[in-house]
Amino acid sequence: MIDILKSWPLYILPHHFISRLVFRLTRIQCPAVVPRAIRLFSKVFKVDLDEAVNPDPASYTTFNEFFTRPLKPELRPVAGGENVLVSPVDGTVSQAGRIEQGRIFQAKGHDYSALELLGGDEARAAPFMNGQFMTIYLSPRDYHRIHMPLSGSLLEQVYVPGRLFSVAGHTVRTVPRLFARNERVVALFDTDFGKLAMVLVGAINVAAIETVWDGLVTPPQGRGVKRQRFPDVALAKGEEMGRFNMGSTVILLLENSAVQWETGLAAGSPLKLGGRLATL
Repeated sequence: MIDILKSWPLYILPHHFISRLVFRLTRIQCPAVVPRAIRLFSKVFKVDLDEAVNPDPASYTTFNEFFTRPLKPELRPVAGGENVLVSPVDGTVSQAGRIEQGRIFQAKGHDYSALELLGGDEARAAPFMNGQFMTIYLSPRDYHRIHMPLSGSLLEQVYVPGRLFSVAGHTVRTVPRLFARNERVVALFDTDFGKLAMVLVGAINVAAIETVWDGLVTPPQGRGVKRQRFPDVALAKGEEMGRFNMGSTVILLLENSAVQWETGLAAGSPLKLGGRLATL
């Protein structure tokens, strides 16, 4: 009941208007305010500034520059092994497991289809109908650049318009088909272990998603599904592929069903970029 009471107001909020306002506010250059905002945010959300390449709050010209800060690479070593799937982000496991006849588990009592998640194209969704998935939640304190969990070649990028519900735990447990309703960017890759889809899900205050090959994909909000191809884009495992300009969720879909998840991985497990997720 508490989850429902916390979630229902989101249905009536102007998601995109609020998110565009946050977008503008986090890009204001004000030397008198930005460092103070960074220090306050870091204190409230327990951000470890010492992990950043640049730990000095006064060195950032905007809040978003701080939010998308790079980390010292030696603090996030990428697990070796060509058949080792690694975490693409710092975050927390929301759910992971088998995709059952195209259905992906969201939370108790809720699931959604791979078909609608990937933009409604049956050919695009077909490889994942009985594959594996992992949903990873990024909190405000987390590192917000997204990296490759496997080496792969980009097949297509798909923008899917939608709402911007919060992706916090209470909404995941109460809003039906949440991830298939929110605005998102799908990056589909070919790998040595089958197709890999990385779904970057937007959320309220978070509707600014970038990829390294296309720059800022959203905003502005699109009016329909947009499919694009970018020839000759190949990224190595651990290489940056995109970023959120605030926090949100990454969903990995794997065609490969022979996935051996690491022992102890379960809903609520913390993840660090480059850490082992599974063996393929």
